[in-house]
Amino acid sequence: MGREVPSAISGARATRSRAVTPVAGKLLEIGVVVLFVATLSTALYGGVVPEYRSAVAEEVGDRTLTAAGHAITSAVPSTPRSPAVRPGTNRTVTVRSATTRRTVDLPDTIRGESYRIRFADGVLTLDHPHPAVGGRRRLALPTEPTGTASTWRSAARTVVVIRRNETGLTVELVNR
Repeated sequence: MGREVPSAISGARATRSRAVTPVAGKLLEIGVVVLFVATLSTALYGGVVPEYRSAVAEEVGDRTLTAAGHAITSAVPSTPRSPAVRPGTNRTVTVRSATTRRTVDLPDTIRGESYRIRFADGVLTLDHPHPAVGGRRRLALPTEPTGTASTWRSAARTVVVIRRNETGLTVELVNR
């Protein structure tokens, strides 16, 4: 009839090969998952994530420049020689000069790096090491400001000092 194989030998071989099959299957599954994760990570960190970081940093830089410009323009004192009512009295006084100091909150970093905001000739400029981040804004001030250029550093406590008198307006960006 058929071939007879000693049961002790064939049973031992069958048992050993059956024990290897699930382990080999699990190792293949783990290998496929690791390969999938590695491919996905490479695709994301190689292309999508850096582009997203640059796009977000560009937006944060634009918002930072806008907020800084708004803080400066809203800190401008009233026009000299305009009548004003003194608080607590009904007396009207004439303002000849005024100085305003206002703290401006800026992000410490944009895209993980520090930056500077410069002010010169009525224009705010954001300087950043990454080429995708930056910008310029001309401020809508009542008169053309005089004085020297000044700069805010992102890591410092930033203050804007605006002096207004009969001859004009002076804007200074101060780091503390």
